Amino acid sequence: QEQLVESGGGSVQAGDSLRLSCAASIYTYSIATIAWFRQAPGKEREGVAAIYIGGGYTYYADSAKGRFTISQDSAKRTVALQMNSVKPEDTAMYYCAAVAGLPGHFLSALAYKYWGQGTQVTVSS
Repeated sequence: QEQLVESGGGSVQAGDSLRLSCAASIYTYSIATIAWFRQAPGKEREGVAAIYIGGGYTYYADSAKGRFTISQDSAKRTVALQMNSVKPEDTAMYYCAAVAGLPGHFLSALAYKYWGQGTQVTVSS
């Protein structure tokens, strides 16, 4: 059974760093694209960053570029989101999502088939 489990969320101060991790039990991990999405109460789910495992290519939302880094560990089948210089507007539930192959749009939620339950990130000023 395909399963994604997020961890690493918590309450931090603005300017702090946080590292989220996604344990991806996916049969097609080696050719998958895995992404991080976030959703704040009352707002739409938005893509944050994605990585194509097959080629190591990464893609970032403008809000994340320069501050966040997505990476993966093939041996552990985990995908991390390193969040630096966090801001209050980063507060949201963060979800890990996966799909086999390359999606049509890396940061579109509709492109992903498998989802985790999320981990909460709260940033206070």
